[in-house]
Amino acid sequence: MVTLKKPDEIDKMKLAGGVVANAHKLMREMVCPGIDTLSLDEAVEELIIRENALPSFKGYRVPGIKTPFPGAICVSINEEVVHGIPSRERVLKEGDIVSIDVGAFKDGYHGDAACTYPVGEHISAERERLMETTLEALHIGLSCVKPGNTIGDIGAAIEKWVRARGCGLVRDYAGHGIGRRMHEAPQVPNYGRAGNGMIMKAGMTFCVEPMVMSGAEPVRSTDNGWTVVTKDGSDSAHFEHTLLVTEDGVMILTPWE
Repeated sequence: MVTLKKPDEIDKMKLAGGVVANAHKLMREMVCPGIDTLSLDEAVEELIIRENALPSFKGYRVPGIKTPFPGAICVSINEEVVHGIPSRERVLKEGDIVSIDVGAFKDGYHGDAACTYPVGEHISAERERLMETTLEALHIGLSCVKPGNTIGDIGAAIEKWVRARGCGLVRDYAGHGIGRRMHEAPQVPNYGRAGNGMIMKAGMTFCVEPMVMSGAEPVRSTDNGWTVVTKDGSDSAHFEHTLLVTEDGVMILTPWE
């Protein structure tokens, strides 16, 4: 069931979103060649706890996967699409791209946002273009958010943009409602038909998160049960905001940009 958030709930979601935004500002400073992904995870968890919140992802369980997610953040490198597990052995290299997804739970509400970062100064033109295409897809999706529009309007606009640039879309994973629970209704796919789906109303809170690939669209899960990679080994990028549908449009609750 979709819940319309009241003003006091929105205030709490702003606080949770602010923690997430601060975590991404920290990641922008820390991501560099030679750093291991567990160090990034530890830094974000420390920040979240310091801001009197909890990491939403740590210990998260999904049906069909025996072990809970072990990290405070998801760190997905190059061909990894989502749910990369932080590790001391996974070290970022010059020219990589890394998608970092952060969730924070504060005062009973969640915030959630992802950003793909270049590692170092020498990123290939193809990877630069992939990141630009994906970030612009997020902005295009957000531009469709207002009362009276449909969830399908968001997906249709994202799909049109991405396909016109010859990239693939991850169709197995989608944006989602968010609030007291990390994943609520509605589901917000990155593809669809304009005019289809739920009609947006002021007070709805959900995440828009295009995941785009430089190659073909099929993905597969790895042996750890969590990490999803592109089937053809092509690169993937991921950007996400938590947002609020307002009376006249949209408010971003995770202002990491």
